[in-house]
Formats: sequence, C-alpha cells, structure tokens
Amino acid sequence: MKTAAFVKLRASYITILHKQMKCLDLTLPTPAANLALDEALLDACEEDAGLEVLRFWEPKEYFVVVGYANEVKKEANVGACTKDNVPILRRCTGGGTVLQGAGCLNYTLILQIAGNPALQNITGTNRFIMERQRRALAPLLSAPIRVQGHTDLTMRDLKFSDNAQRRKRNALIFHGTLLLDFNLSQIEKYLAMPSREPDYRQNRRHTDFLMNLNIPIAGVKSALTSGWLAGEVLDQAPDFQKLLTEKYEQTEWNLKF
Repeated sequence: MKTAAFVKLRASYITILHKQMKCLDLTLPTPAANLALDEALLDACEEDAGLEVLRFWEPKEYFVVVGYANEVKKEANVGACTKDNVPILRRCTGGGTVLQGAGCLNYTLILQIAGNPALQNITGTNRFIMERQRRALAPLLSAPIRVQGHTDLTMRDLKFSDNAQRRKRNALIFHGTLLLDFNLSQIEKYLAMPSREPDYRQNRRHTDFLMNLNIPIAGVKSALTSGWLAGEVLDQAPDFQKLLTEKYEQTEWNLKF
C-alpha cells in the first residue's frame, strides 16, 4: 500500500515534469560573470513567477569558489592562489569550497517553489533533485551511482559531483559541478582540507576522495536535458552586469569571511 508521503512526492514529481523548463548552454568569459549570471537567473525566476531554467557552463581557467558562509583562510590555500593568480570567488549558495577549471561541467537549476511539495524545504529539495540527477546520469556509467553526504554524487565511494542551493520566497537555485576530465592533482595545491566533511569521506585526501567520470560532455548535457525535460532554448539571458560589478568582482564580497 502506498503511503500518503509517497503519493504526495509522486504528485510533485509529475507536476515538475510537466512544466516547460528552458535550457541555456552559455559560458561567459570569466568565473565571476558566470556566478553573476546564475544569481541573475534566480532573481528572474523570483520576479517573473516561474522562469525555470537548466543552464550549463564550462570553466576554462582555474578558480576557487567558496560557499556563502565559508571562511576563505580555512578553506583555500590563499598563498598558492595569490602566487599563481588563481581567483578566489564566493557564490550565493551554501556548501563547501571547490576548485574548478577545464574538465569540469557546471549545471544550474532554477526552480519555482510554489506548487511543488517536494521543494518546500531544504531536505526535500536535496532529496528530490539529487535523485533526479542520479537517475539521469546512471545509464551513462558502468557502476551504480549513490547520493552520499547531503548532496554528493558518488561511484564506488568516490565523489564526482558537489552541489549547493539557495532559497528565496518563490524560487530556488540548485547548482553543482561534475568532474569529467579535471586535473585532480591541482586541488591539493589550492585547497585546504575541508573544515567540515561527510562521514563517508573518512578524512581522505582530495585525490583519494574524488574521481573523474571520463565520459563525453555532450552525453552528460543530453542526459540532464532529457532528465529535466528542458527542451526549449532560453533565447535571452537576464542582465547580470549590476551583480557582476557590484558583487562578484568586489573583494568585499569574495573575501568577506
């Protein structure tokens, strides 16, 4: 017999599937601009009563990005970053600190909260989106995918995707990085061991904890696009210039903790 909670979750799942989500495959010239556009998309959904979007972008240069509440000196090797001109940026979502660069694929989900029971709180949102991501990617891989920690995707207890969210009144952003063909050896150079870690990590070094999927990026994009039914292309991205110049390019924002 199906429980009331199962029926409620299934109803929300069907509701989301029947929405027409837009797709935006757009990489801007700088990491700061890409982070600014992510927040601009969230603001557009909040103000436009439901402009839901799946976005992809691919970083070309190394940069460190810390979660909203992270303390930079604890999470990043600031000296190495400064010496090698690796930018340290802060995103608007929570979660931990990551190093990005060529070989990473970023995705961004912008979802409307109203009318979706699965998205009414942080825990439910994590569960719903991570399971959806897991199912979309599973056919591409040779081993089972698990959701571990709060929002990690893993294979054989090695993490290949880190994710975070931010919630407003009407909309939320849920975004993350997929390691496809990234130089993992650089992570220990620019990142400290995390101040907080999930139990399953067991104090492993970055290079012993992370893995690349080593699958074509086009296949990953296609799987996620199909998984979220994001068929229609977003023909015009929202203006992000104010967020870029007044926030993401400002030391006061990026290094405030």
